[in-house]
Amino acid sequence: MSNWGVRARVMFVTIVPMLVLAALMTVIFTSVRLSDLDDALGARGQAFARQIAAASEYNVFAGNRDALRLLALAATGEEDVLAVRILGVDGETLAAVGAIADDALPAALSASMPPRTVAEGARLRVIEPIRASPIDIDDGFALDASPMPRREAVAQGTIVLELSLERIHQHRLQLLLASIGAMLAVLVGSVMLAARMSRGVSGPIRAVADAVLRIGHGALHERLAVRGGGSLRRLAVGVNDMAARLEHAHDDMRRQVTDATAELRARTLEAEQANVAKSRFLAAASHDLRQPMHALGLFISELAQQSLDARSRQIVDRIAASANAMDQLLDSLLDISRLDAGVMTPVVRAFDPRPVLERIVAEQASAARSRGLQLRLRASAGWVRSDPMLFERIVGNLVSNAVRHTHDGTILVACRRRGAHLRVEVRDNGPGIAPESQEVIFQEFVQLGNPERARDKGLGLGLAIVRRLVDLLAHRLELRSAPGRGSTFAVELPLTAPEVEGRPPEDARALGSLDGLRVAIVEDDPLVRDAMAGLLSSWDCALTIADSAEALLGQQAASPQRFDVVITDLRLSGPMDGIDLVAALRTAGDGAGPQAILISGDTAPEVLARARTAGLPLLYKPVRPAKLRALLQRMLGDT
Repeated sequence: MSNWGVRARVMFVTIVPMLVLAALMTVIFTSVRLSDLDDALGARGQAFARQIAAASEYNVFAGNRDALRLLALAATGEEDVLAVRILGVDGETLAAVGAIADDALPAALSASMPPRTVAEGARLRVIEPIRASPIDIDDGFALDASPMPRREAVAQGTIVLELSLERIHQHRLQLLLASIGAMLAVLVGSVMLAARMSRGVSGPIRAVADAVLRIGHGALHERLAVRGGGSLRRLAVGVNDMAARLEHAHDDMRRQVTDATAELRARTLEAEQANVAKSRFLAAASHDLRQPMHALGLFISELAQQSLDARSRQIVDRIAASANAMDQLLDSLLDISRLDAGVMTPVVRAFDPRPVLERIVAEQASAARSRGLQLRLRASAGWVRSDPMLFERIVGNLVSNAVRHTHDGTILVACRRRGAHLRVEVRDNGPGIAPESQEVIFQEFVQLGNPERARDKGLGLGLAIVRRLVDLLAHRLELRSAPGRGSTFAVELPLTAPEVEGRPPEDARALGSLDGLRVAIVEDDPLVRDAMAGLLSSWDCALTIADSAEALLGQQAASPQRFDVVITDLRLSGPMDGIDLVAALRTAGDGAGPQAILISGDTAPEVLARARTAGLPLLYKPVRPAKLRALLQRMLGDT
């Protein structure tokens, strides 16, 4: 009943009491009426029996059986009288009309025996004694004038009368049917009255509920017709007022959302334009900066191979260190740009991380010793699945960051198994990082405790690159740190089964001689062209130099000599760029043209996409001489 609606409850409250009252009254009336019918029939039978007893008193006394039979026969002519039997004082049957069982007759007679009424089945039996009427005797000759005593009535016989109860049963059935009909009439009337009352009571409430439901579904213009009075009227007025307020608030909020959306769209457009402008600026600035930096690096490398005195060697080393710092900044900017553009594709394979970690520790050992730090490695066995070059960049940045920010103590590089992963940790006992700054440090150019932007504390790009590389490889990066308690950076890599490594890593391959290697240099920048020519000449390469694609193709057409490697800038003066040049050379050589290396200062994503489509290695300016020589050596090994 707790889940019933208003209408069901109103009908229940209306119908049930009326039905209960009607049933109670019908039962009482029927019971009283049936009792009256039974009493009336019993009184009627007793009256018949007394009349017969009075009429048969003399005939019983006189033994006139014929008169008694006529009297009994006359009694059976009355309605409902089935049988009459007149018994003598000794129980002898004097007259009988109809069938009465012998066992139903009284066994003995007494003057004091009261009349009896017995109901058996469909018959009502009335037993009435026949008593002699008392006679008052007045003796006029008696001297005593007092009246003679009255003689008691003496029983002379018995009247046994049986009446039919069929008519009573018919009356009872009719009465019950009438009662049932009355109950049905009351039920129908109650239902109709309850339905009318429920509609009058629950109708307005259901209308309010439906309106509130539609308002809740967004039909804020919905309004109720105000009908009736009292609470229902106040309820309808309140719902209409609520709907009006909601509609006004919704319209106001929609206007605010529209204004905010327009403002957000404008801000987003400004941000996109600013991002495009930033990317354009970085690409242009990177290209324009990389050109002279590329030439500077080549000149420094060529100069370093010359015989110099101690002071000149010191100056060259300092110039190389400054150029290397600028080179690292440009490489970091390039990495950020490539990662944000989504053009860096990892080469995931199985490898043993211990050689990579040993190489990182070896490279950072001198920097750690110069700051009075101990750099230790504790690596457990296990092969992982990742990009080894990007993994080395991640851990290298973490170790370099720890070396720069730890003043004294120990830096530990450790790896251990954790379930199906290998956890690589870089722990230091530096100043630690406050909780509120542990997300900020992964943003670009963020350096805690370096407001003066001292170069020896880094550029603020290492951790930003780490976060992007970890996301690119779908690894897990974790930082645990607290002020004054040091920091622990951890990277988790999936473990895998060992595999046989095909070719040794590039850095572990010995760089053989390039003596006699036929190299064509195509560069439209004179400074870079001269620097590249000087470097390759110091490596004893045989050079062919051109400032455009058309110039090199003309030289090849005029001379039958062929090139082993073509080193060309991507951007060239003239209609052909470096990719077009390589394609033309390979077409002229029936598809077996020289190997090629593209060099570019443009960091735009489409540059890398074009080089990848052409299947050409791409080196970004400034190119490290060692990296260029390693690539040339690998090409010699492939031929």
